Amino acid sequence: MHGSPSLSPLARFGDLLATDLLDVTDDPAALDSAGFWAVSADFEGRLVCARFGEVRREPVPAPRPGAWRGPAAADWVSSLDHAAYTAGVRRIRDHIAAGEVYQANLCRVLSAPVAPDADVDALTALLARGNPAPYAGTIRLPGQGVEIATASPELFLRRRGPVVESGPIKGTGRTEADLLEKDYAENVMIVDLVRNDLGIVCATGTVSVPDLCAVEKHPGLVHLVSTVRGELREGAGWPELLAGTFPPGSVTGAPKSSALRIIDALETAPRGPYCGGIGWVDADRGTGELAVGIRTFWIDRAAGMLRFGTGAGITWGSDPEGEWRETELKAARLLAVASGTYADA
Repeated sequence: MHGSPSLSPLARFGDLLATDLLDVTDDPAALDSAGFWAVSADFEGRLVCARFGEVRREPVPAPRPGAWRGPAAADWVSSLDHAAYTAGVRRIRDHIAAGEVYQANLCRVLSAPVAPDADVDALTALLARGNPAPYAGTIRLPGQGVEIATASPELFLRRRGPVVESGPIKGTGRTEADLLEKDYAENVMIVDLVRNDLGIVCATGTVSVPDLCAVEKHPGLVHLVSTVRGELREGAGWPELLAGTFPPGSVTGAPKSSALRIIDALETAPRGPYCGGIGWVDADRGTGELAVGIRTFWIDRAAGMLRFGTGAGITWGSDPEGEWRETELKAARLLAVASGTYADA
């Protein structure tokens, strides 16, 4: 038994609400067939595509008092504690010094007990007020073990016909003045990686970078965001696009294959939907939008846990304590919203 039996399947992306679940598949070719699909791709590769029969515009409902009972703020436990995380940062710097990798993302997963009747869509309603985000949403598929509330600020893949776009984020600070030279260098490295990834599936000469290192303001912090765009080669669709670009470059590192090996050795918990891809595809219109699964909560029913991931990109210029603080900064506001301690929530 996966989820709470009283919760019906739904997906919510901004003001799009999808209900009436028709079918579920792990075949990405379905995303080029017909219908409206909610898509959840775990970092480790598990893909769940859910086709819904009814899609309508409906604003995120206002939070209902008592609808979400989150964990106490003191209940969160990290897969890597302070000592383990800073040791991991130092280990990655050793790999960089050895020439194995230019940067690698080091993440930790926070977990806290959650009520058996907890509803991620009620958490989405709280996040919409306490931490608005451009790619906010819910995927609630209790029968498939997918219960996600995301407040992602980062575009993984947007598709409009043959034109595809990615918006990698690298560089985080409380204010623009906090952004370091290291942040800009990190962003440029990942842009190169994303260009290469899109180059695998796009027509030769079509990949461009319309925006490099633009500063975006988000609740409680700022990010450096770039835009990479290309045009799919003839015959390429969602299977080829996902195979060429997944997992997202901004949450792995460069080169991606080396970074993934290092991540596997250092991280002690699976990332799941965190750092994966979360979003929707309208196969009838040939459009879609997948976010990088950051600033994302998910319920692990088997363990009775609410989980949340946070991480940072590690480069030669990284200070272990500074990177730990960055993971704390990224998590603080969202954990407060989920635990009911955020003042405006």
